[in-house]
Amino acid sequence: MARIGVISISDGRDHVHARNAEFIGAKQAALVEALRAGGNEVIVGADLVATNTLATSVARGVAAQGVDVTILYYAVWSFPHFTMLAADATPGPLVLVASTDPTEPGLVGMLAAGGALDQIGRRHTRLWGAPDDAELVAGVGALARAGAAVESLRGSTFGRFGGRPMGMNTAVANTDQWMKQFGVDVEEIDQYELVLRAEGADATEAARARRWIEEHAAGVHYDGAKLTPELLERQIRSYLAIRDIIAERNLDFSGIKGQPELTEHFATMDVTEAFLNDPYDWNGPKAVHVTATEADMDGALTMQLFHKISGDPVLFADVRHYHPDRDIWDLCNSGQHATWYAARSDDPAENLSKVHFYPEVFFFPAGGASVQHIAAPGQMTLGRLTRNDGEYRMQLMLGEFETYDEATTNQLVSMSTPEWPHAFARLDAPADVFLSRFGANHIHAVPGDRRAEIRAAADMLGIGLEEWSRA
Repeated sequence: MARIGVISISDGRDHVHARNAEFIGAKQAALVEALRAGGNEVIVGADLVATNTLATSVARGVAAQGVDVTILYYAVWSFPHFTMLAADATPGPLVLVASTDPTEPGLVGMLAAGGALDQIGRRHTRLWGAPDDAELVAGVGALARAGAAVESLRGSTFGRFGGRPMGMNTAVANTDQWMKQFGVDVEEIDQYELVLRAEGADATEAARARRWIEEHAAGVHYDGAKLTPELLERQIRSYLAIRDIIAERNLDFSGIKGQPELTEHFATMDVTEAFLNDPYDWNGPKAVHVTATEADMDGALTMQLFHKISGDPVLFADVRHYHPDRDIWDLCNSGQHATWYAARSDDPAENLSKVHFYPEVFFFPAGGASVQHIAAPGQMTLGRLTRNDGEYRMQLMLGEFETYDEATTNQLVSMSTPEWPHAFARLDAPADVFLSRFGANHIHAVPGDRRAEIRAAADMLGIGLEEWSRA
């Protein structure tokens, strides 16, 4: 639920404010009611702002209640310096909203206030419409969700298990830049800590979890070499170990290097990463802990932002292959896809009934299970935070995940790595644009159209937006 502050700005002349107060109050009440009906929590300013002292005190009072975004509302002509003072007392995202009732110059008030904020470089968004206008309410809701996601990054900690994987520069970010730009600290943790903790993890729980997987999965394909019950339990104990480290060090999201050390000598992290990203495990519902494979810092940051905006698990994948004859992309990467994506169900048994645990492929001689499934169909928002000459940008597009008949699916997965999870995506972006401009081999996705929130989040973070569409 988004938490929205509402402050109405008025005229500074006593006699004009007295005339307008009832009108402003009625418009504000209608806006607040519409926002609450849209599922938002609304914090209303203690008074209408008609003096310089009220501009500061009312804004401070709203800000103190931890709102995700603050609306400055203009139902009438309003003295612009009240907006300047209120904005100075409001550290979070600002939305200027104007009533379009022609009987009073609310638009004039908003434009004068917005221009003044532009002059000092105070970032804000402008919206307008009747208080109960559905488009206005949806726009405010998207901004509030974006504001909550952006604010959730500040003061958070990313746990990086291991360093740069396989020379992958796009997976490594500047920790100083992260703190300055996003407010995120980075805790460095050696992968050997996982090994030590996994060896001492609860063997009884690991065995119980293995039996739960065997009972609910579409198949656990033991081969006596690359995948045995013992290796699967080692992967489960790795999951238990990292859960303990997350709790001890208060990590908000994470990345695990894995390759080549763990995959050569211990076990793949596929099971660990999949269940960390899932909203459940064998003990029932749990919080998603966003975790990126290959210790991909920008990937994890993108995933955390997408998760905070949508509330859903976030898919992580390589852009593995483009099929020009079908105009679809095979998004595939080891076992990183959360099992939730197999059916996108609240019932883990329904998801796992579509998931196979296969012996790992030759890339990973230490063995263990890969977590294989075909992502369920539906509209998706795809993108990633990438860097160009040291500057962050959000690269964003809409798409559709598709599924096919069994023969077609088998044909497609056999062209790459059938043991790994696949999402077949039709992107609303031309292939030549995507391949020539996308800034990484990893991409991330959440269900539905979340572009409005992601656009707003990029603006609040002060980063560029590259949005692609066939239109």
